Amino acid sequence: MDFNRRTAMAAGLGAAATAAVGAGSASVRAAGPATITIPGESPTSTNIPVARDRRASGGRYLALLTAERPPSEKGWYATYRVRVPRSGVYALTAVAVAPVETPHTEAVGSYLQLSVDDGPFREVARSQPDWYGSPAAWGDLSEMNLGEVELREGDGAFSLRVVEPTVLDNRIVYVLSLDHLVLRPLPGGPALRTAAVPRHRVGEPARLRLTLNARATRPHPVHYAVTDYHGQRVAAGRAAVPAGSRTTTVTLPADLSPGHYRIHADDGVTSTFARLPVRHTVTRTGAADNPFGVNVWASSLVPPSRLDEFAAAMRDMGAGWVRDGQSWPAAEPAPGAYDTAHHDRVTRTLRAHGLAVLDVLSPAPEWAMTDASLPLPADLRHAYRYARRLALAAPEALQLSNEPDVDTTRSTGDAHAAFVKATALGIKDARAEPPLVVLPGIAQSGPFQDLMLANDVVRYADVWAFHGYPDPADQDDPEFPGAAEEQHALARRQGAGDTPVDDRVRGLLTTPSDLTPAQERVQARYLVRSMVEGLAAGNARQFWFAAPPLHDDGVWFGLLDRDFGPLPAYSAFATLTSLLGAARFVGPVPQLPTGVRGFRFDDGCGQQVSLLWAAARHTRVSVPGVAYDIMGRRIERSGPAVVASPDPVYVVSREAASSTRDRGAAGVLRRPDPGSLSPAEHIVLSQRYTARNAAPGKDDGDAPPPHGYRLGRRTRMSLDVYNFGARGRYVTAAAEPMGAGWSVRPVSLADTRVWVPAGGRVGVEFLVEAGRSVRRRIDRRLVFGARLDGGGEVPGSVALVHLK
Repeated sequence: MDFNRRTAMAAGLGAAATAAVGAGSASVRAAGPATITIPGESPTSTNIPVARDRRASGGRYLALLTAERPPSEKGWYATYRVRVPRSGVYALTAVAVAPVETPHTEAVGSYLQLSVDDGPFREVARSQPDWYGSPAAWGDLSEMNLGEVELREGDGAFSLRVVEPTVLDNRIVYVLSLDHLVLRPLPGGPALRTAAVPRHRVGEPARLRLTLNARATRPHPVHYAVTDYHGQRVAAGRAAVPAGSRTTTVTLPADLSPGHYRIHADDGVTSTFARLPVRHTVTRTGAADNPFGVNVWASSLVPPSRLDEFAAAMRDMGAGWVRDGQSWPAAEPAPGAYDTAHHDRVTRTLRAHGLAVLDVLSPAPEWAMTDASLPLPADLRHAYRYARRLALAAPEALQLSNEPDVDTTRSTGDAHAAFVKATALGIKDARAEPPLVVLPGIAQSGPFQDLMLANDVVRYADVWAFHGYPDPADQDDPEFPGAAEEQHALARRQGAGDTPVDDRVRGLLTTPSDLTPAQERVQARYLVRSMVEGLAAGNARQFWFAAPPLHDDGVWFGLLDRDFGPLPAYSAFATLTSLLGAARFVGPVPQLPTGVRGFRFDDGCGQQVSLLWAAARHTRVSVPGVAYDIMGRRIERSGPAVVASPDPVYVVSREAASSTRDRGAAGVLRRPDPGSLSPAEHIVLSQRYTARNAAPGKDDGDAPPPHGYRLGRRTRMSLDVYNFGARGRYVTAAAEPMGAGWSVRPVSLADTRVWVPAGGRVGVEFLVEAGRSVRRRIDRRLVFGARLDGGGEVPGSVALVHLK
């Protein structure tokens, strides 16, 4: 990446210009030759339009916003002629729209590619935390650091282009808003820009590549040192970049243990690298059976040019699954007009590296919603068709929404249950071997989830899902969330005890910028502990949030740093997957001292792996076998005792092990069978109310009761009856008695038996009345059922209502 924090500070974002270059003019118009300003609206050649805005530095700016593909291989481009007063390295900044959301705007642009003096185009592939910190300029534009460029004295060419679209709320478009660029010379001669060691495994050479920000005019000496996870120096030396070159390579010692390493070099340059364990992850029959996954959101967090390398890094770390998704409004901008090519390319890249893909359905397009249905489509047939379309792309699994219990809408558990049924049927009807259907990821148990489950959604799904959050206040030693036990108990009560359970664990570390070394260690420890405790609780898979660099509102997520270098948690993940292998939980390690926790697993290769850690003081524990630390380094010991500390330790032995919890056929998930759902289960009931009867809303999941629809003394509502079956059916709908002063009856008894064609929807009108004895703001269940002619009970619809 053409970016260095040291030079970013030297550049001075938004510095005042002392020279200017315009269209057809390469003359320096001011006495001082230090800074070159390039007006964005004045290229010598471009196919991008110009817009006017008095807030722009010259009253105009380059403005690209189009869904049209570039007219040539050049892409959407702009070329500038630049008069360079002297040769050297220049820091490049721009007032433009960032490719990710920033605190001051949700607007995003496409990733830029740059070319200097007709050289090759290279993407400015900085990470989300770098863009996120860009100061506001005006409107949706930010003051952005684009890195460093080497320029020769005299006339030169400077070009930028856009070749990749970006995803807006409801469109996939090419976007560039550019006010101006600034080139500011850096003092001194060539300086070290990067020190990088490619990812590799033990037994492979570790080669340190040192790169300057300009060609060396004479042999350029560079000093470097390498420290391990524990802060111990393991290598140091001096190298020289030859005259006329930018790079040199040094081979590090061959006896480095697996783990996380940090490089310290001249000019304040630091970086990290991972030396992976020699043993590869054991996956039972493929990536889909791997219990370890990561959250990605590639279109938002991974620059296009980095996607291939990022996917390889996740595979090498031992992840089997990636959790991704796309914008439904962008994928279906108009009813039935699908545009999934952009996301399909991402999915193909991930799968090409052997990763199984879990796609998450996003909120519906605006055209599909009403004020009363937000964030779901008012007509569930749109959901059915969209889910069917996604399933045809053959991801390994589809999750039917993300944390609907804590969004900011007034949607209810019963509405989401009907949505789940419709989308699940669309998925299962798409293919003979459809993707796994994953229930919505629930942030926390409560009335929303209880109501959704009361609507009998479990029978439509293959995987139960929930999200675990550590206590944000516990920054030094976060504990594993108690959600796993709670969710497994819920699943058992729903008769889903054998349904695989997915857990997404967040790594919440509050920091104003990058993680400190101490926080990095906390993150690595918590990752291992949460994964292990989740698998021990019976979860089929554990997803870590998140894998790419991600900093949002003072919280750091991610297994990679802002330069896409591995954090210690990345190496800890690699050790975990390598040593645990199949990760079949056996049981707790017996007879442990107070304060020590331990779990045993069968690795699938005839070995038993015990993980131990102590919450506070270091404690000696006798466990026979070969011991490894959190980074995968073998621990030399003279006897059976190992020291349990906050950093987990592994002990591997050849003892026979039998799992206390079989994740089904050695962890192979059951495949959904579309034929297993009856004609009655292809009928979906959904209660529909007007916007004035909407529920009070959710306040991050903690809104106080009442939770149901707000009704008057006499409320007319509709029970929508959908038929997602292959042929038309007669359906008879009825309401169960409510009691407690409530009554519900059909507006017309003759209309309760309705013919619903295949793929059709029919509304049955009911009148709900609250008697004088009904107390206000007390929720009551309103239950509808239905039967098919000839037999077959339709899964019911259960909602909460109250007198407002």
